[in-house]
Amino acid sequence: MPEDTGYKVDVSVAAFKKITSQNKVNLYYGDSTGFSKTINPELDRSGQILMAGASFATELNDPAKYPNQFLVGPDYTEQIGILLRHIAKEKPGAKVAFVYSDSEFGRDPIEASEAAAKKLGLTVPVKLMTPAGSVDVSTEVIKLRRAAPDYTIFHGYILAPIPEFVQQGKQMGMTSKWMGTFWTMDSSTVMKMGEAADGFMGVMPYRYYYDTSAKAPMLDKIRALRPEYQSTAYTQGFLTAMLFTEAAKRTLDAGKPLDGKNLKAALNTIKDFDTGGLIGTPITIKGNSIPVGRVYKADMKAQKMVAASDWISLDK
Repeated sequence: MPEDTGYKVDVSVAAFKKITSQNKVNLYYGDSTGFSKTINPELDRSGQILMAGASFATELNDPAKYPNQFLVGPDYTEQIGILLRHIAKEKPGAKVAFVYSDSEFGRDPIEASEAAAKKLGLTVPVKLMTPAGSVDVSTEVIKLRRAAPDYTIFHGYILAPIPEFVQQGKQMGMTSKWMGTFWTMDSSTVMKMGEAADGFMGVMPYRYYYDTSAKAPMLDKIRALRPEYQSTAYTQGFLTAMLFTEAAKRTLDAGKPLDGKNLKAALNTIKDFDTGGLIGTPITIKGNSIPVGRVYKADMKAQKMVAASDWISLDK
């Protein structure tokens, strides 16, 4: 039963209450970080539900505080960690700038990522915070150019003001490589950047819909079911359904009742699991996240995102 909540927490909570009061629910897919945090006491109280959703908030990646939830990919700190791992390999000792939105979403991974960068021998000459959405960023671009980073990582935005930063930076002669995290990296979002997107890189936990570079039977199925492009958010939902099914199957096979605790315990037995190529490496779910991803790069001629790294697993 899908419900459109418009990412409004009160609407999400009302939808949850309506659905769970009319049906016995063991598996639930929510939307925002706000909803995941708000509904958590309810999940703990009922003890019947394993939940995932669209959020990758670092805070949710805590099995003690959020025992009945999990993230279908790396949390925001892990996403930047994957980018930093790639940078350290490509250019040891590189200078990395963080540009992030003035929001809970934007601030989420910044402090931990600065520490992670230093651990990898990278330096962070500047961190810039701006409002989300379209704003005049000319002052920030001047600060960014002065810091002369080799890489600039944007987080906490979807699109604006990233293209403005990139265009103005390039006009000022900056040679930084530009990078984003999950919510910026859907193919349709990156292509909207126009010429600013050429060479734009970022982290993606899944293969893109059109990626035929390796065998991916599950992607073949999705393409047969849905012949038009499906966004990375669709893949996220699809993979969640696969993992929900696997957790339920393992719980039932063990002869245990389907409740939040048993479903989560079953999920945490998933080791070297083959996702049918949705993720290009077998996955293991130890805690509340799947700390795996790959760096992709925009190829504007092909109008596609192409792989710029191997699959990077943070727990290896």
